[in-house]
Amino acid sequence: MNTRVAVMAIIVYDREATEKLNSLLHDNREYIIGRMGIPYRAKDISIVSVAIDAPQDIIASLAGKLGNIKGLSVKTAYSNVTGENK
Repeated sequence: MNTRVAVMAIIVYDREATEKLNSLLHDNREYIIGRMGIPYRAKDISIVSVAIDAPQDIIASLAGKLGNIKGLSVKTAYSNVTGENK
């Protein structure tokens, strides 16, 4: 299975969105390299970054599903690093 490494930047501006966010990330946990969440209290938002190594269609699907959640926004940066997932 050919995979690609990417990073998703997620801004959560409505706390109601976190349950759906965490559920989707849990469903794709086999591809997630790591994640970091930073609460930014001064702006009442959370900033989440997710490093992922997955097939292109899985990354795009996850980004699309996350983008459809009201209360957050997501952007994905793809690397040129590809290969077989072990």
